Amino acid sequence: MRAVQVTRLDGPDAVEVNEIDEPGGEDGTVVIEVHAAGVTYPDVLLTRGEYQFKPELPFVPGSEVAGVVRSAPEDSRFRPGDRVAAFPAFGGFAETVAVDPRLVFPLPEEVGFAAGAGLPMNYLTVHFALIRRGRLQPHECVLVHGAGGGVGTAAIQLARAYGARVIAVVSSDAKADAAREAGANEVVTADGFRDEVARITEGRGVDMIVDPVGGDRFTDSLRSLAPEGRLLVIGFTGGEIPTVKVNRLLLNNTAVIGVAWGAHFLRDMDYPAIQWADLAQLIRTGDLAPVLGSAYPLERAAEAIRELDERRATGKVLLEVR
Repeated sequence: MRAVQVTRLDGPDAVEVNEIDEPGGEDGTVVIEVHAAGVTYPDVLLTRGEYQFKPELPFVPGSEVAGVVRSAPEDSRFRPGDRVAAFPAFGGFAETVAVDPRLVFPLPEEVGFAAGAGLPMNYLTVHFALIRRGRLQPHECVLVHGAGGGVGTAAIQLARAYGARVIAVVSSDAKADAAREAGANEVVTADGFRDEVARITEGRGVDMIVDPVGGDRFTDSLRSLAPEGRLLVIGFTGGEIPTVKVNRLLLNNTAVIGVAWGAHFLRDMDYPAIQWADLAQLIRTGDLAPVLGSAYPLERAAEAIRELDERRATGKVLLEVR
């Protein structure tokens, strides 16, 4: 089969498309014929050896896919021909992938494969962030950084679905359009966002901040929290890992909360399926629907990864495999 492989650790140009053996599913996995694969920021880090997991070279990146089941264990809930989304963690940038049955999810007929490939990582991550870690309540106000990207648009949609008001922070007009398409109530630019938040909330601040960016905006984020507000740390696409002086948290009873969905479900492998079931109706009705961005054929995987690396992506970047 054709597959994208990382062959050296010097960035997106380190990937190439090669012919490799197909997985057989003998180890109790579900074998999926991949129709679309989602491109994520960890794929960027993997091409440089900067991700916390460091597979041996060469390896196939790609953590989320959608497609059709080719084979499945008899004791699983899947059968050949089923439409599914899945989180293989690695191996998704290929024509076929084998996935642990606990990380395979039924894909409603109403949802296309492109949208399905954009669901597993981003939507399950933000569900874990907003609901389990952040304890989001209806009618709270949520600020979302990186709001034009895959994680950001997913956070906007899920927060709105649970009754929150959402302020989106973006860095370009194109990303502002993506945030509005996702349902943001207000859209502000990254430069000067603190003043805009103060204006919109009449000086109160926001109850929750979703931050997959980090970097130099972190301090102004803390200053934008309302009393008992929570800042959710999801990632550092801005490059710099910020630090916090804890007296800032003490003075206003605020909190900085780490969000590591992968670390959590590795201790409870049944958790992602529980999340998917919780979100299934919202997925079926279209309340949760990835804002789709660029789509590339498998042969142009390097370009897809580079788009995220250069922070040009709006919406969900995909590989079209079939």
